[in-house]
Amino acid sequence: VNKMADEHDQHTVSAVEEPLDLIRLSLDEKIYVKLRNDRELRGRLHAYDQHLNMILGEVEEVITTVELDEETFEEMYKTTKRSIPMLFVRGDGVILVSPPLRVAT
Repeated sequence: VNKMADEHDQHTVSAVEEPLDLIRLSLDEKIYVKLRNDRELRGRLHAYDQHLNMILGEVEEVITTVELDEETFEEMYKTTKRSIPMLFVRGDGVILVSPPLRVAT
């Protein structure tokens, strides 16, 4: 068992006592945000508040839309991507926030 990894995991867990602690630990890191209406964001978290309003930089937005083929009635999924240098995200549209994947070194 890797003792250093265990200590690192325990340190991270003990630092997260309230839900917003997880977001605080992700400041200035790349995060993943899932929004209503099948929108997804990946970007660097610059600021947030208790309502989950966020300022993200270096953002990649992915929007997934479903279109129905009028002849076959098959659902076709279409994704649209765009890059945004700086973005304000209103908290009431946020469904999920995922911190960066932390790899033990």
